[in-house]
Amino acid sequence: MIKNRLTWFPACSLKVRAVPLLIASQMAMISTAMISTTTPALAMEGGKLPLTIERMNASPALAGTSPRGLKLSPDGLRVTYLAGRKDNQSFYDLWQMDVKTGESSLLLNADKLATNELSDEEKARRERQRIYGEGIMEYFWADDSQALLIPASGNLYYFSLVDNSVTQLPIGEGFATDARLSPKGHFVSFVRDQNLYVLDLATKKLQAMTTDGGGAIKNAMAEFVAQEEMDRMTGYWWAPDESAIAFTRIDESAVEQVTRNEIYADGIKLTEQRYPAAGKNNVDIALGVVTLKDKAINWVSLREENSKDIYLPRVDWLPDSKHLSFQWQSRDQHQLDLQLVALDALTKPKTLVKERSDAWVNLNNDLHFLKQQSAFIWASERDGFNHLYLFDLKGKLKTQLTKGEWAVDELEYIDETAGWVYFTGRKDTPIEKQLYRVPLAGGKVERVSKQAGMHNPVFADNQSVYLDYFNSLSQPPQISLHGDEGQQLAWVEQNAVKQGHPLYDYAGLWQIPEFGELKAEDGQVLQTRLFKPVPFDASKKYPVVVRVYGGPHAQLVTNSWSEQDYFTQYLVQQGYVVFQLDNRGSAHRGTQFEQVIYRHLGEAEVNDQKVGVDYLRSQPFVDADNVAIYGHSYGGYMALMSLFKAPDYFKAAISGAPVTDWRLYDTHYTERYLGHPEGNEKGYEASSVFPYVKNYQAGLLMYHGMADDNVLFENSTRVYKALQDEGKLFQMIDYPGSKHSMRGEKVRNHLYRSLADFLDRQLKSAK
Repeated sequence: MIKNRLTWFPACSLKVRAVPLLIASQMAMISTAMISTTTPALAMEGGKLPLTIERMNASPALAGTSPRGLKLSPDGLRVTYLAGRKDNQSFYDLWQMDVKTGESSLLLNADKLATNELSDEEKARRERQRIYGEGIMEYFWADDSQALLIPASGNLYYFSLVDNSVTQLPIGEGFATDARLSPKGHFVSFVRDQNLYVLDLATKKLQAMTTDGGGAIKNAMAEFVAQEEMDRMTGYWWAPDESAIAFTRIDESAVEQVTRNEIYADGIKLTEQRYPAAGKNNVDIALGVVTLKDKAINWVSLREENSKDIYLPRVDWLPDSKHLSFQWQSRDQHQLDLQLVALDALTKPKTLVKERSDAWVNLNNDLHFLKQQSAFIWASERDGFNHLYLFDLKGKLKTQLTKGEWAVDELEYIDETAGWVYFTGRKDTPIEKQLYRVPLAGGKVERVSKQAGMHNPVFADNQSVYLDYFNSLSQPPQISLHGDEGQQLAWVEQNAVKQGHPLYDYAGLWQIPEFGELKAEDGQVLQTRLFKPVPFDASKKYPVVVRVYGGPHAQLVTNSWSEQDYFTQYLVQQGYVVFQLDNRGSAHRGTQFEQVIYRHLGEAEVNDQKVGVDYLRSQPFVDADNVAIYGHSYGGYMALMSLFKAPDYFKAAISGAPVTDWRLYDTHYTERYLGHPEGNEKGYEASSVFPYVKNYQAGLLMYHGMADDNVLFENSTRVYKALQDEGKLFQMIDYPGSKHSMRGEKVRNHLYRSLADFLDRQLKSAK
């Protein structure tokens, strides 16, 4: 999925406020005419040191202690998390907090683990996972809460909490990826050399569960589009009783092999990559089950259709370990079926649920099979918004658990004994993510979380307590422990912005945006937020930077803390208005809002951004002749389309790592929105930037990582050539060795200094 990779705070993936923010009841009252023109609101008390680009990217992180990898031990007695070091925010150690005492301590120093160069496969996998950094990057709890499995640089370590010993596991030669503990903690599994291995922790016996992996054959591994677009990072699944493992076998033989140039400062690396571009062949996929007792492999029937033209986005075991479910998706993504198969009848899967759409069916991770009744919870957008449904194991609908013109984000936890279903969603306002619960038998939805902002809960496996990973516009991420009704039990990391906090010296100039609503041409409501310059003089006119993403499955207009807003805070301190609008096609607003873009990208989205500029032009403090648009990834595409299609609206544009011709992007993402190229040739042409290059006048800066393996560098070089052929002047900055995410302090410093310089020259030089 093309995401704004300059959103460093995990959208995954990456929190009390000093001033009140607009809450749901206020949001309902806002109209275009009611957006305030008063002095901008300050978010926090603190010093008034001007923010610099270098400080944005330096250590310690401005957000303060911002742990990742947050988990509760299965027994609910420990909180564990990964925290960056003060002198290197990208190097992580493992920390813990005792739930009873509230005391935090270093659990494992990453220096105790060997660090080696990552394999190419692991580098690619981490890029797909949006995992960046060094040290300990992931870990897994044993079911008895007495040990942890820690993968590090291709090795596997067993950390016993009984005696605090760290043991490197005997897994043989080679680089282990996708390692994990089995459900009961008796085995460790991993993938090496495209085969699945299992290590018995008691006997230390290592077994290869598959042996034919190699070349185009990959066992227990997720294919490129599964990792990048389906949020499926693995290719194998343990049965709950540890008797068997389900796994995928993919054959990439039919997928076009391309030679991709990764350009580094000291040379060019030629990389052979099987990349399934839109309209081209996908992998041939099979689903097998291997038993631990005898390593016998049996295969699931995935229907008679050509297996190269289906997707297998999800696989889940039922609690009895005798039945396996999988989600079957047609290549056009109009169909998604939940299939159930018994282990003793793998050739006879049964369909439990059918989802259909004339546009596309979105995937989610919200399937959950209950243990105390023969039923499951399933999320669906069948009524236009993502909601939760309870079905029996024959596929009969028992009840719709949530409903209304608002969307569920995720199913978070099910307490079957107490009869509650916990989920996050947008019931009160689309700009905040709150935690709610609803009776398992159906009934009234209750809000559990209290503060306005973004709540990302992590529940214990065996208790109705949860960690709240919270953030808002005025609160960097903080972590607290809560009971089942939302009552706070303890702080894990309060992360208060007070003297001594990395942000404190700058907090006095930090700005809270003004939220508003505008209407699209079809009458649908568009959410906006506007940051005013500081200091602000209502009698002056200020240049504007429109910051855009604009693509599906993303949202910018939220009450959330995001490191991408550091550059926004820098710009407002430099005398810019910064404006954001979530156009139609973006997330959390229902299918009608999102699916407007089907079969023609860059049309409704650009029209909505023009609505935003029309509003800006009506404001007395806006310099209507000096408006720029800036975005990365899909936002980079939007910047190009907006400048090329609406040059009278935008004086300048910054386009980072853009898709420019959708035929160059992958099958699952592109065909979801545009269909197959053979059936929508006009749509692909109209959605490309190239028909509009001739409209370009002036004021374009493009940048791209020259080793980008997601949005290939070719997307930008084609635009360079087209503009050069037209004799058009523009600027470009290309970064040797950089991927789509543009990581690294030095790269970011240079990039943002360049962007600021470009905006000053384009929007301020004439004054």
